[in-house]
Amino acid sequence: MTSDIYDQFPLLAHATYVNTPGTGILSKDILDWRRKHDEDYFQKGSTFRITQEHFLQQVREQLAAFFQANAATTFLVPNFSFGMNTFLDRLASSERFLLLEEDYPSVNYAVKSRGFKVETVPVDENLEDRILTKIREFKPTAFAFSLVQYISGIKLDLDFLKKLKAEYPQLLLVADGTQYCGTESFDFKSSGLDFLGASGYKWMLSGYGNGFVLLGEGITDRLYLNTVGQTLPTEPFLQGRTPLSLLFEPGHQDTLSFGTLQQSITYFNQIGKQAMGNSIRSLSLKALAAFSDRGLLAGSVAKRSLHSSIFSLSIDDDAHKRLQEANIVCMRRGSGVRVGFHFFNTEKDLSKILAVLDQHI
Repeated sequence: MTSDIYDQFPLLAHATYVNTPGTGILSKDILDWRRKHDEDYFQKGSTFRITQEHFLQQVREQLAAFFQANAATTFLVPNFSFGMNTFLDRLASSERFLLLEEDYPSVNYAVKSRGFKVETVPVDENLEDRILTKIREFKPTAFAFSLVQYISGIKLDLDFLKKLKAEYPQLLLVADGTQYCGTESFDFKSSGLDFLGASGYKWMLSGYGNGFVLLGEGITDRLYLNTVGQTLPTEPFLQGRTPLSLLFEPGHQDTLSFGTLQQSITYFNQIGKQAMGNSIRSLSLKALAAFSDRGLLAGSVAKRSLHSSIFSLSIDDDAHKRLQEANIVCMRRGSGVRVGFHFFNTEKDLSKILAVLDQHI
């Protein structure tokens, strides 16, 4: 680990932080930027916001470039749940949804609570095959899912999603990227996804109160915007707004929160998306092998060739306590203890976790 990483994330000097699936950490540069932001607000009052529209547009454009999306259909939202709920509220009630069993409530509850016709598939080593089978049987019009499952860490095959969209072009692919975005380079335009939403406080390392929604080409045809016979607001401060921007970005936007997201993207670009993704992938493959060898992973995870950087370890409360006593920051989720490796984690972190667990086992 370079000294620059320690400078940016002092927490790592005295703790092994593997709880990014719960909450990402903030860098020193972001802390400094946030202090300056609020100092400007403190000193300037209302004049502080004069350039806010230009600033927020810069954030959208930088976000779109980072994920290779269209800036015109990139929206800044306070969190994934807001974006998802807003999206679902504009779909026709006749949509039929396929969901994954035990997916994150912001996906499954949001869909089920609106009364859509729903069927589910279990998440196991044969996930992609199960999805195809259910699509042929149920004939859904939409498939909503997390790209990475928040407890098990099982990751959907992105190539599978592209092929799925090619075979079923009318099937809406609605994805939660909160446990994925920020872990590797991603091309939204070629992904096959119609909707990608995410909160920024996990792998994007941008704190709370910010998230984003990326919409694919042609998706507006499926959204019921309820603008027939209505005119858009004519007030000068709302000039240039589209129905979609008024839908996903109502009211004032917090420049502190979205500026933090922009600062994270700037930092990721400095590191390099490819380098960051390679680092995470390399460490995660080693962790997958080590945890599998020790029988710490569910069979559905150990039997898959593709996995994310999140692992649910089958260990008891005593083993979890020993990890905590060794200053390894992780948390219990479901029946296991969840750990996740970001670009700032190293093989030394993995070795420390294994040493504690080997002693206990």
